[in-house]
Amino acid sequence: MKFLSEKNPDPRRTFEIINEGISKKAVIILMACCSVVYEGRARSKLGSGDRMIIIKSDGSFMVHQDRNLEPVNWQPPKSQSKTSLKNGVMYLEGSRRNPPERLEVKIKSTYMASYFIGQDSKDLELAGYEENMREMVFENPEIIEEGFRPVNREYMTPNGFLDVLGKDKEGNLVVLELKSRRAGINAVKQLKRYMDSFSDHKEFVRGVLVAPSVTDDASELLDEYKLEFKSMEPPRDFGTDKNLTLDFFNGFRD
Repeated sequence: MKFLSEKNPDPRRTFEIINEGISKKAVIILMACCSVVYEGRARSKLGSGDRMIIIKSDGSFMVHQDRNLEPVNWQPPKSQSKTSLKNGVMYLEGSRRNPPERLEVKIKSTYMASYFIGQDSKDLELAGYEENMREMVFENPEIIEEGFRPVNREYMTPNGFLDVLGKDKEGNLVVLELKSRRAGINAVKQLKRYMDSFSDHKEFVRGVLVAPSVTDDASELLDEYKLEFKSMEPPRDFGTDKNLTLDFFNGFRD
């Protein structure tokens, strides 16, 4: 059976459903009135209330209230889950040894108990990040400027790894610092640190901050450090031509 759900099961039936789900490495979801006690690196106590309890096949154990994004109590993947019945009351426990932790849920009544055996082997694909921008620069160097040629990615300097090191059409070294969101003064200072790594370079080196936009104080700092800015949007879509997802402006700031 791939999916099982029952409304208002008694403690004995709730116990059976959860154990069946655990044995099948299923995702278990309970809607229940419960209280929670945590012991481990600290101690916490949560009084009785209606909550959602989730146990995942990787051992993750979460207790959610009807507000906020994060669970109010949780145990990470590889935790061990077990159940017990004491005087007609069901207890659900998630624990791990390193560090020693124990999360005990006392279930007073169950409104819904279910488990689901799913198949999901896909990894999350991300778009709109610096790595996507770096790939775009290497595949389409002209988006930076005519004649630009990227040479190295994540080039190591004494002050860290810079995003892209390249050369312009005149043969000058160009340091690119990529940001997928509006860049502030910290991004400018980061680029300046990379530029300082080339202070003993005999030839002229350009520093370019590449981002969708910059704050006013970042713009002023760029002028002070004699650095450049290139406006470029990271790709936001999957499975499309990267050229079509790019929004850039020719030239640098006026």
